Amino acid sequence: MMMTTSPKLLKNSLLAISLAPKIAAAAGVHQLRRYSAEAAVEKEYEEYRKSLYGEITHRAVLVDAVGTLLVPSQPMAQIYRTIGEKYGVKYSEDEILDRYRWAYEQPWGRSRLRYVDDGRPFWQFIVSSSTGCSDSEYFEEVYHYYTTNKAWHLVDPDAEEVFKALKKARVKSAVVSNFDTRLRPLLQALRCDHWFDAIAVSAEVEAEKPNPTIFIKACELLGVNPEDTVHVGDDRRNDIWGARDAGCDAWLWGSDVHSFKEVARRIGVHV
Repeated sequence: MMMTTSPKLLKNSLLAISLAPKIAAAAGVHQLRRYSAEAAVEKEYEEYRKSLYGEITHRAVLVDAVGTLLVPSQPMAQIYRTIGEKYGVKYSEDEILDRYRWAYEQPWGRSRLRYVDDGRPFWQFIVSSSTGCSDSEYFEEVYHYYTTNKAWHLVDPDAEEVFKALKKARVKSAVVSNFDTRLRPLLQALRCDHWFDAIAVSAEVEAEKPNPTIFIKACELLGVNPEDTVHVGDDRRNDIWGARDAGCDAWLWGSDVHSFKEVARRIGVHV
């Protein structure tokens, strides 16, 4: 049977096709206007800070570790699977990832903190839940791997240049991270620990982001007030809301700023 299209339906279809470029153009204009408005607000805020504090708008920069300063060099599930093969791990990488996500979201009943001291009990639970393998040698190999520079790399290749420029401009800096006590040797292995004036690790401070306590502690270590400080991180809840609750300014990595050079520029430091 031959299907026919009604004149009205055909007309509507042709109208939709003819309007598609105009709709797309209108959406593009709307997005451009939104970006322009955001840029204007950002500029206005920078000028406001300069009116209060001078050309350099912040006395200190706090930086999140994982996701902002550094990232894993290979997917977690791939590492768990690769190392685990000789210990009998059979799950696929997708299965490991699903099980990891489930385990990570479970209430950690032994402590109000996930990371206590070296974090071993928590990570033993995560690794065994993710892979189904409770072999202690397997866990130790995985645990040690994530303390090496093979496991991580710096996000921004210009980071060293920027933090040197900040130090020269007398803008202090600190890492603020939900991490266990492996963070310090890890930063040493990546040869970036000396960039910072202080490191605030949740396992040592006994407070995890978004708890404002860890941000306040970082400011105390630097000898600055929270209102003179900006925190940069990639997690809206942990980094942005937490820092603002502590009284700090806060910029979302990947949205408000995309590089450490941009961070420096917004502060008023030339790199």
